[in-house]
Amino acid sequence: MKAISDALAKFDATGAGRTFVQRFSVSYEFPVYFTRDVFSEANPILAEALAGAPGARGRKVAFLVDEGVVREMPDLPRRIAAYLAAANAGVELSGKVEVVAGGERSKNDPALVERLQRQLVALGLDRHSYVVAIGGGALLDLVGYVAATTHRGIRHIRVPTTVLAQNDSGVGVKNGVNAFGFKNMLGTFVPPVAVINDSAFIDVLPGRDRRAGMAEAVKVALIRDGAFFAWLEEKAEALALFASEPLDHLIRHCALLHMRQIATGGDPFERGSGRPLDFGHWSAHKLEGLSNYELRHGEAVAIGIALDTRYSVLAGLLAPGEDERVFALLKRLGFALWHPACEALAPDGRKLLLAGLEEFREHLGGELTVTLLSGIGTSVDVNAMDHALIDQALEWLKARDGV
Repeated sequence: MKAISDALAKFDATGAGRTFVQRFSVSYEFPVYFTRDVFSEANPILAEALAGAPGARGRKVAFLVDEGVVREMPDLPRRIAAYLAAANAGVELSGKVEVVAGGERSKNDPALVERLQRQLVALGLDRHSYVVAIGGGALLDLVGYVAATTHRGIRHIRVPTTVLAQNDSGVGVKNGVNAFGFKNMLGTFVPPVAVINDSAFIDVLPGRDRRAGMAEAVKVALIRDGAFFAWLEEKAEALALFASEPLDHLIRHCALLHMRQIATGGDPFERGSGRPLDFGHWSAHKLEGLSNYELRHGEAVAIGIALDTRYSVLAGLLAPGEDERVFALLKRLGFALWHPACEALAPDGRKLLLAGLEEFREHLGGELTVTLLSGIGTSVDVNAMDHALIDQALEWLKARDGV
């Protein structure tokens, strides 16, 4: 205190300006569980995740569940209530289990965001309480944003129910909704307090959604782990048939690679201009909107991966033939690698897809930084892309996969 008093006295005496540097750090740590039948009364994982800080009183928990999950598991709300009643986790179920529309369109609805915020307030949740989101990546984004912006932060737990959410977005630190015509324009970097990956949800997932999530595994293998890419090639036929053992391995390994990047990549909250985990995404985000969300996120990412891999070859960054290898793997997994939205035109004749580059830059600001490939398992960042080469890459894709 004396040092502060002396500094202020000196400031008062001289009348000169002074700068006082405020510095602190916050360490983040949260468990990512891999389990089965999380709402079985014999499974202690959710109770452990809800244990909370010692001495916290009157803790409540609200559950927000993707309607698509309830459609496949209509008994889930009853099982959640029964689990909490039996678990004696020291936390009270607040209100009924709320079923919420999932999918990307849910992130386009400001009224839904406000309704959920009001609901959490009305239920009496506070910063010692929990919001548990059960659903696909879009619902997790939405609920994470709602939790982070209510009371300046209610703790949230993610229970991802799709391949894409379990191996990618669910283990990350981003939350957000779409706004002003842009994907994820409003959002926060707030880690969950826990992530619970339950393989039982994958069993009831429609095949299209199981396949879509595999695109993110191909992506992270291409930029971080060549051996994993070779394993995907080896297991492609089994994965295309959704065989449980290789699919479980794909989800775990992909999730661990994403967790390693966030923990050790040096920029978990994306303060710089780089987005290394978004390989293939500058076009994918644009394609989702241009297709009126007919394309799932993972399906658009598969096209974006193929496009940027071919571009990497055309730009002289990647050895010729590696694009064919990536294209072949994606096709063996069952992806379509062309969509009419790829060649949608503005009134002035320009490809609308190309606007995705500037939108990608604007989302972070600063210099455009796009991740491309220098090898299978290694990446390189570039600060510009040649539109003529993008056109050539699109023509290549259309010639091989267009209808």
